Amino acid sequence: MRKAADGPGKPGRVTLHDVAAAAGVSKSTVSRILDERLPRSESDAARRVREVAVELGYVRDISAASLRRGNTSTIGIIVPRLTDTVMAMIYESLARACQRAGQFAIVATTEDEPDADRRAAQTLLSRGVDGLILTTARLGDDFTDLEEKNIPYVLVLRTNGDGLASLGDDELGGYLATRHLLDLGHRRIGMIAGRSDVSSSAARQEGFRRAMKEAGAPVEDEWMASSGFGIDAGAEAASRMISGARRPTAIFAVNDNIAIGAMSRLTAMGLSVPGDISIVGYNDIPIVEHLAVPLTTVRVPFDQIATSAIELLRTTDIDPKDRVRVATPTLIPRRSSSRNAGGL
Repeated sequence: MRKAADGPGKPGRVTLHDVAAAAGVSKSTVSRILDERLPRSESDAARRVREVAVELGYVRDISAASLRRGNTSTIGIIVPRLTDTVMAMIYESLARACQRAGQFAIVATTEDEPDADRRAAQTLLSRGVDGLILTTARLGDDFTDLEEKNIPYVLVLRTNGDGLASLGDDELGGYLATRHLLDLGHRRIGMIAGRSDVSSSAARQEGFRRAMKEAGAPVEDEWMASSGFGIDAGAEAASRMISGARRPTAIFAVNDNIAIGAMSRLTAMGLSVPGDISIVGYNDIPIVEHLAVPLTTVRVPFDQIATSAIELLRTTDIDPKDRVRVATPTLIPRRSSSRNAGGL
């Protein structure tokens, strides 16, 4: 359950009144001292007010009208980059979910750099957002600073393993992708696995390993390639994977961009997809069904994930059993995967 700030104003948001009460001065004094448009005072009282404001986690809202209302009906969304199709898709889904809830979404990007997450959050909070949605979490990330300041937040697509989150069932998705290849007769299956510190990648790898274990198929170390999430990373990983004396007959790529890069590199090397190597991706971004060889992939229900995220963000008393909501993915078979004629 989220705690509410004492005194007037929106629950969970530290107000001028809170700072004034803690510093032992009037609200108007606090307002004047913290107004960045005015000359900075270095009096003892001013230094005390600024110290208290930092300790309480006060963030100045640039909209006076929003301060009077106590909320802005605006949600801040943090994504690595909007040039990534998946991030653009989840942002659009979140924006639609906000609109249905009578709210407005604004976005900040981080280039997936940890330090940039906090700067982006501070920028959005300074605009008076009512809460944050983060798609940039890594396993083990600490969001204590947001929790201590009673700032509502929800993790989307990725989790740190602890916070409120709305996710796809990535373990199931990885299992479905691998099970599809196994059902086509493949046993020599490689995986381009993304990054181990990202929950979606880690869970998809768990699903891969579960399916392989059930089938009694070996997981070969030389066919497990870590990678970034872009097209170039997929191409490089595919090159490494097939450079040995034995190569896999199928590859499961942890996202569609990686799969596209792998397909491009394999084709350039004179290999046929799916004739020589079958490939399965993940996310079902729009372009993959229009490729020369349409990509088999796992479809993620972004709209459902977004709707659940907004519901979590707006709920003040959350059942511990409902802290993480998980949406079910769907396998979409296309031409990039076919039966392994050799049965190997």
